Amino acid sequence: MLEATGVEFSWDVQPAGQDVYAEEGTPFPDRTLESIKRNRVGIKGPTTTPVGSGFRSVNVLLRKELDLFACIRPCKAYAGVRTRFPETDIVIVRENTEDLYAGIEFEEGTEDNAKLREFLAGLGASIREDSGISIKPISRFGSDRIVEAAFEYAEGNDRGKVTAVHKANIMKFSDGLFLEVAREVATRHPEIEFEDRIVDNLCNQLVSRPEEYDVIVLPNLYGDIVSDLGAGMIGGLGLAPGGNIGTEAAMFEATHGSAPKYKGQNRVNPTALMLSGVLMLRHLEERQAADRLERAIAEVIRKGEKVTYDLKATRDDPTAVGTSQFADAVIEEMNQ
Repeated sequence: MLEATGVEFSWDVQPAGQDVYAEEGTPFPDRTLESIKRNRVGIKGPTTTPVGSGFRSVNVLLRKELDLFACIRPCKAYAGVRTRFPETDIVIVRENTEDLYAGIEFEEGTEDNAKLREFLAGLGASIREDSGISIKPISRFGSDRIVEAAFEYAEGNDRGKVTAVHKANIMKFSDGLFLEVAREVATRHPEIEFEDRIVDNLCNQLVSRPEEYDVIVLPNLYGDIVSDLGAGMIGGLGLAPGGNIGTEAAMFEATHGSAPKYKGQNRVNPTALMLSGVLMLRHLEERQAADRLERAIAEVIRKGEKVTYDLKATRDDPTAVGTSQFADAVIEEMNQ
């Protein structure tokens, strides 16, 4: 489908995830990482992360290895999709490397946990002995570059407003720093409207008047949660694309995770990955091709004839098509 836009690609296909883990004992072979470092741009299929055992998330590994600090997740409602929020057209810009997802944790009952609790007790902070502890680092550097990325996205994509989201009323020295830096960055972009929202208030307002929001920039944890809220507002994760942008590379992927039980069945909705391809084309400055592809995807969804079962009025509609047939319909629409 990407090739059908007329852009010439040279594909370097590399493995990642559970299948290669079973064969080679690693979910992300060195050759795959080196390929991304060499090419600097990639598009990735969903990978399974085992719950409670096995290997850690491939996505987390990629973000750390390649410093993919900005997660871009557009949430746009397309005509033809059943949703109670048809006016939704927002872009979530999530910080990817800090906050509680930095993985600085101390397990309950361990010596390190006891040492940390003792140290904190000396500072006047009493923590129960049977506690697990996570550290929430938010830096001036990390906040500056993610908010700057949000403003640059707004400027480059004809967006007029950036909203910084926080809980600075409670976490005054972490979220408070994020908000302080966001306000400083906003002064560098006077042509873009700026506002801030407390995260719980934002969630309330998103489902009350989503048309008031445009680009939304958040620390890591809030960004993860709000991007799934946004996906739900546009009809589900099957319609939500994503891009992880960093200093060394950019990786594009669907927001949703994997569904191994459907593997190879030519059944699931490819829209999220197709729209991730649109984001990749824009990143590559192939904007005309990106616009053509997005218009074609939107039109196929609007018509509702050659779409997967989840985009039909009823999920057992016999006229539903498979994954590949959906993509073929998009190509046909592009070529008209």
